[in-house]
Amino acid sequence: MATLLSLLAAAVALVTCMLLFDASILSLLVLVPISVVVFCLSLLIGHFLSEPLSDLAKKTAAYRNGADIPFEPDGRMLEADQLTVDFKQLVQTTKQQQHDLAIKEQRQNEFISDVAHELRTPLTAIRGNAEMLTDPDLPPSLHDKFCDIIVNESERLSRLTHDLLTLQRIENSPIPEEMQRVNLRELASNVVDALHPILQDRQANTLVTGEAPDVLGNPDSLRQAITNLVENASRFIQPGGHITVELAGVNGNSVVAVKDDGCGFGDVDPKLLFDRFYRTDASRTRGTGGTGLGLAIVKSIAEAHDGTVEALNLPEGGACFMIAIPSIPADISEKKVTRK
Repeated sequence: MATLLSLLAAAVALVTCMLLFDASILSLLVLVPISVVVFCLSLLIGHFLSEPLSDLAKKTAAYRNGADIPFEPDGRMLEADQLTVDFKQLVQTTKQQQHDLAIKEQRQNEFISDVAHELRTPLTAIRGNAEMLTDPDLPPSLHDKFCDIIVNESERLSRLTHDLLTLQRIENSPIPEEMQRVNLRELASNVVDALHPILQDRQANTLVTGEAPDVLGNPDSLRQAITNLVENASRFIQPGGHITVELAGVNGNSVVAVKDDGCGFGDVDPKLLFDRFYRTDASRTRGTGGTGLGLAIVKSIAEAHDGTVEALNLPEGGACFMIAIPSIPADISEKKVTRK
């Protein structure tokens, strides 16, 4: 309909020009075919110009309806190709966000399931032993035994709750607002001194060696990470075993390596050790008293400081856990840095 109207308008304009300028019939007969050809050419050019945009509009509508439509430039029109590239990037960004959201939701569901499972064990033990205490004929020796179990499970439940809150705090706000220069040798020595009663009770021989360049970090968080590694090592050594905290500077990073001469973690993918609630066969008995969150907290702290954490079995036996954090030059004056 629009084409017919355009053609009619062109014909009327042509006749009007002929009448105004007193053109001959012969001129009219010559101009009419030329006008028709020009008009057809304009329609053809308009079609080729609008077709890429029409195809892009159809693809957009199909994608909006849920179809998996590829957006690729075809070279027919520069502007249409630019729009297609923009749509392609938008689609890729949307798919990546959907994928990340699905992974996050899956992790949250797994985390809730793991937490429920971990909480169920001590609660069941507490309830079962509490019910046994209601027996009036219970011998005093069993009474004391059941009370000790309740106390131990309550303490483990308290540690689990504390670790859950710590992990949530780190992951919700991974980068501390205030970070400062931290001397890792001094920090590691303070950690060992603070853990002395526990290490002495487990008959652990602990040594801090080496030096590492200072790092820009949150002292409390880094202290928590080193504490978790040292305490974790102390759970898997024999009485009289050795724990060594080695510090070094490697390729612009400050490295804290906690080594022990215990049983190691066997033939296990080291990355799994830093998953929440993951336990190797050696610690599955829960006799170590761990919550399964200590190494996950270490990983979160290291990543919050733009660092990494690794684990490996030592050739001579035992395990080694290493935190690597970017060093800061020694000539920079000590100051607090606020990150917004």
